[in-house]
Amino acid sequence: MTGLVLKLGPHERVLINGAVIENGERRSRLAIMTPNAHILRLRDAIHPEEVNTPVRRVCYIAQMVLSGDTVAGDARMQLLRGIEQLSQVLTDPDSRLLLAQATAAVLEEQPYQVLKALRGLLPREERLFAASPA
Repeated sequence: MTGLVLKLGPHERVLINGAVIENGERRSRLAIMTPNAHILRLRDAIHPEEVNTPVRRVCYIAQMVLSGDTVAGDARMQLLRGIEQLSQVLTDPDSRLLLAQATAAVLEEQPYQVLKALRGLLPREERLFAASPA
């Protein structure tokens, strides 16, 4: 079986090509066979009021592409610019690896992989903000 396999918990919601789908009472698996379908787990979604840090801003752009609310070509430069700005601040090897993965995914037009790589930076960003004086 090829394609994306979603494992959903009871009552979990997912956005597929603009339609919100809610799972039933039991855990289930869905096989998405259509390539390039716009899919976003709503439990993983960043809501507009939560876009309050540099990493979250770039994640949100990738999420908008993934949900189909923004065309990938339109967001490409914003994503690359945002990743470049993050690379000026996050210079440790682990962050550099995630940023390189995100850049490659942007260039390959793989929005899920962009979001996955960028979300890996969220805990690091949170620690940096917690450690900095207010």
